[in-house]
Amino acid sequence: MTQPNTRPTSLAHPRYWGTWCVVALIWLIGQLPWNALLAVGRGAGHLVWWLGGSRRHIARTNIDLCFPELPEVERRELARQAVVSTGEAMLEIAGTYANRRVDLDTRLEIEGLDHLKAAEARGKGVLLVGMHMNTIDVSSRLIPRYAQLCFVYRPNNNPVLERLISRGRGAGSTAKAYIDRKDIRGMVRALRAGDILWYAPDQDYGIKHAVFAPFFGVPAATITATSRLARMSGAEVITVSHFRLPGGRYRICFSAPLQDFPSGDDAADAARINALIEAEVRKAPEQYLWVHRRFKHQPDGSNPYRKAPKP
Repeated sequence: MTQPNTRPTSLAHPRYWGTWCVVALIWLIGQLPWNALLAVGRGAGHLVWWLGGSRRHIARTNIDLCFPELPEVERRELARQAVVSTGEAMLEIAGTYANRRVDLDTRLEIEGLDHLKAAEARGKGVLLVGMHMNTIDVSSRLIPRYAQLCFVYRPNNNPVLERLISRGRGAGSTAKAYIDRKDIRGMVRALRAGDILWYAPDQDYGIKHAVFAPFFGVPAATITATSRLARMSGAEVITVSHFRLPGGRYRICFSAPLQDFPSGDDAADAARINALIEAEVRKAPEQYLWVHRRFKHQPDGSNPYRKAPKP
C-alpha cells in the first residue's frame, strides 16, 4: 500500500530545526574573507585526508586507476591534493551561497566567451557541457553574470537545503531556470526555445541510458543524454571548464562549438565527450572531484572501490 507523504509543508517545522542550524553555520562561515575561507577549506581537507575514511579511499582508487603511469608516491600525493582541493570547494560553497558582499567578478578570468555569445547570436539553443571540477559552485554564481542559463540539477530531498542551494547558485545573477535532471522534455523545450542549458554528464548515474566509454583509459558508465539532447533540439554544443588559480582567483573557459556532433553513434559521442572532459581535467587534475565513485559500474560487474578483506 502506498505510504502517505508525511513531509511537513512548513520550513519552520521542528523536523527542519537541525537543518536550519546547519544553514546558519554555513552562513556564518561564509562571512569570512575569501582567502581566509580557502585557507580554512585547505585545513579541513588536510584533516579529512589525515582521518582517512571512505573519501580518501575513493580518491586514491580513482587516481590509481587514472594515472597508472605515475609512481606510487606521486599518485598518493595527487590524491592528497585532490582531497585538500575538495575541502577548499566545501568552504567556497559557504562563501558562494551566503556572502553577497564578496566581489568574485574581480577575481575572474574568462576565455572563449565570444564562442558562447556567437552561438547565442545565431539564435540556436546551446548545450553547455560542464564537468565536476571542484569550482563548479563558484562558477554557477559567476557564469550567469555573462549569459542567462538554465541549470540541470538534482533537487535536494531536504526542502531547507533545496532553498539554500537554489538561492545560492546564480545568486544575484540572471539564472533563468532550474530543470530536474530527469526532465528530458523540459531540457529539450529549453534548447528549442534558444536557451543555454548547463549540465555535467561526467558522473556515474547508473547503467540505464548509458554506455561504457573510456575516461582516462578506464571504462566509465556515461549517459547518452548529450547526444540525444543535441539531436532532438538541434542545439550547438560547447564545453565549459573552470579552475581555481593562486590567490583565490578563477578562470572559466568556453570551447568553440563542437563540429559533427552528434555523430549518430552514441558510444562514439560519449567517448568524445569523455575525452574532452579528460583533457580539461589534466590541466589541473588535483581540482577534479575524485571523491566521487566515477567507476562504480564496470562492464564485468566488478567494483574497484570494494576494499580487499584483511588477511
